Amino acid sequence: MPINLSDQVQDHAQDQVQDRPELWRAIEEIAESGFVGVQLRVNDEQGEWVGSAGTRELGRSAKPPADGHFRTGSTTKNFIATTVLMLVAEGRIGLDAPVDAYLTEFGLDRRITVRMLLQHTSGIFNHTGELYEDGTIVLGVPWQGKEWVDNRFHTYLPEELVRLSLSKPARFEPGTGWSYANTNYVLARLVIERVTGRSFAEELQRLILGPLGMTGTVAPGASSDIPEPHNHGYYRYEDAGQEKTIDVTRHNPTWVSAGGDMISTTQDLHTYFSALMGGKLLPAALLAEMRRPEATFGYGLGVFAQDMGPGGGTVFHHNGATMGSAALMYSTADGSKTLTAGLTYVGDADLSIAPAFQDAQQKLVNEVFGGRQADLSRPAA
Repeated sequence: MPINLSDQVQDHAQDQVQDRPELWRAIEEIAESGFVGVQLRVNDEQGEWVGSAGTRELGRSAKPPADGHFRTGSTTKNFIATTVLMLVAEGRIGLDAPVDAYLTEFGLDRRITVRMLLQHTSGIFNHTGELYEDGTIVLGVPWQGKEWVDNRFHTYLPEELVRLSLSKPARFEPGTGWSYANTNYVLARLVIERVTGRSFAEELQRLILGPLGMTGTVAPGASSDIPEPHNHGYYRYEDAGQEKTIDVTRHNPTWVSAGGDMISTTQDLHTYFSALMGGKLLPAALLAEMRRPEATFGYGLGVFAQDMGPGGGTVFHHNGATMGSAALMYSTADGSKTLTAGLTYVGDADLSIAPAFQDAQQKLVNEVFGGRQADLSRPAA
């Protein structure tokens, strides 16, 4: 009789429910708050706890696999930043070099450095659109409503996204402000590919996935596929006056590109972030550079630094959300305690899941890291 590894993981998780009832209650409450499925992995002084709640698919009773694949959204940015910094360590990229030195074809402002891309201080317009302080919205590539649904298998070239961004006015002079822009990371990935002569997926495999034995993580490019097992994500939209909900687990992620296109598992995210924070991927000086936050939103180079208050210390993280799927990735400074999670849900143009997503983050971080919870209202994708 064949062995079902997903069932084994699920049975293991159920055994651990008795040891950590507070975690079981937390994910059950999150599922009941509006998510389709939740999978959680916690590694700390009590050992490893793995569990899932909700359902794998809408209208079905099967529980989500406890270590299924999911789209990570903006958690991708941390992988991009780490890859860039590893190439800095190899002497192939200058952290404070002008991006134009590597990507001459775009005519970028020479004041924009690689560091500014990773820290969102370049001022470049976000190709997925901008919301300005006065409430003005300037659209970029379609990522909402029926227009996105109808084009969800369309392939956007990264150069196309960059040129769209550069056709719009910059938000501010390079280095004088902070604005979260997916295009910064599209450019960072292009720098990786230009200096190495290889795709980001190949460099990711060489530098991170291969050495750490991460077999569940994918940089999919234009592929709409997602490895099995996986949970299902959905999107709700209006078509000719009627509300429709469709399965968007499969879609072409090139609309967001390096801003949030990767796929992973809770196991791989734990393996990766624990190694990164534990100093196994970057030299100490570059890890310190990554973790040094700018003053506006506490964003370092591809990572948020969060003060948990008395008794909680500093926690580092980069969460993400995309169409019907989200990821949480947290760690203490030494990598000894991590929280990784995958969530699936029904997305929509109004981002109505956002309050529940913020509550889910707060609930889980409070349970695992304690301390006085700081504000978690950070950009996701």
